Amino acid sequence: MAFDNEYEFKKFYLECFTGLRIFIFAKCNNIELAEDIAQESFVRLWRNSEKIEKDKARSYVFTVANNLFLDHIRHEKVKTNYKSAFTVHHDIKDPQYLIEMEEFRIKLESTINNMPENSKVVFLMNRMEKMTYQQIADSLNLSVKAIEKRMQKALEIMATLKL
Repeated sequence: MAFDNEYEFKKFYLECFTGLRIFIFAKCNNIELAEDIAQESFVRLWRNSEKIEKDKARSYVFTVANNLFLDHIRHEKVKTNYKSAFTVHHDIKDPQYLIEMEEFRIKLESTINNMPENSKVVFLMNRMEKMTYQQIADSLNLSVKAIEKRMQKALEIMATLKL
């Protein structure tokens, strides 16, 4: 057990928070993000304090913070790829075609945005990031079966999309 009481945890928090925030800030150059990640790292330490030895708590929060930062970067990459996937690159000048493609793009974005968050994340990671179910499962700390069910739900929703 890392901490015998809340006082010890608070003391540890006060000793390490600033350093952890600076560590993440150096990676992202965004103070709000750095504070959020540092805070979440300590929340996870508190939730898992019974499993973590006191002398490994500092290493734990820094590792968790780094992993949270990497997750944030992956998520931003998915969002960027998602947005760029809807950039139209074609030579067709037919106005009717352009109108239909724009209408379809709007319907597609709306359908994806209205999916349950769990299904949407899995769908985008698989279809936009080209990640396998196993890679998604590892990234989200879920089973492959859970990923399959979420993807099935996403594909059922996508099947309702009509031009």
